[in-house]
Amino acid sequence: MRQLFHLPIDPACRKVRMLLSEKGLKCELRAEKIWERRDAFLRLNPAGEVPVLIEEDGTSIPGGQVITEYLEEVYPEPTLLGKNPIDRAEVRRVATWFDVKFQGEVTSNLVDEKIFKGFLGLGAPNASAIRAGHANIHYHLEYIGWLCDRRRWLAGDDVSLGDLAAAAQISAIDYLGDVPWSEHQGAKDWYARIKSRPSMRPILADFVSGKKPPPHYADLDF
Repeated sequence: MRQLFHLPIDPACRKVRMLLSEKGLKCELRAEKIWERRDAFLRLNPAGEVPVLIEEDGTSIPGGQVITEYLEEVYPEPTLLGKNPIDRAEVRRVATWFDVKFQGEVTSNLVDEKIFKGFLGLGAPNASAIRAGHANIHYHLEYIGWLCDRRRWLAGDDVSLGDLAAAAQISAIDYLGDVPWSEHQGAKDWYARIKSRPSMRPILADFVSGKKPPPHYADLDF
């Protein structure tokens, strides 16, 4: 069986897990403590980062973006990228918004500071970064609401990699209880729909040692 080396709270890993599920591909999850720098794992990915997908023939495919492109090429049905070049361009644009912009402006300031910094032994969370993350998330939630006013899903009429990228990021923030849902009904309505998909259920069952999620985290009805 294929394997995925991952960290439960990491958005790139969550996106790959959801994509595998949406495509009906079975996968054994192996949590990797990247801060331990295991030699065996570094042989799979010299960068020492997750996610890393190991196919059944032993082929190692590292990196969230690389894995998602690989899975779309090798297992094209059902597509999560769109059926024509224009659709695929929009899906990639939306996915990149969350993979890069949301990650840099929100996730890095909240999840990295509150969780990963401790695991990596990098000291106490930076209060200024946390404040920036709390401020920045409003813009992104407003954008989700704006998109959903104009289309059924974030990148079009069908659920796509754009939705998975957004859900992966936001679910990590929601685990911390840091998503101001009461102020962003449009984003909340979209998240309730993506949260109800079978591919999200294992994500909502994740647990990070020493950090308990809020009661609504795994509640499909909020």
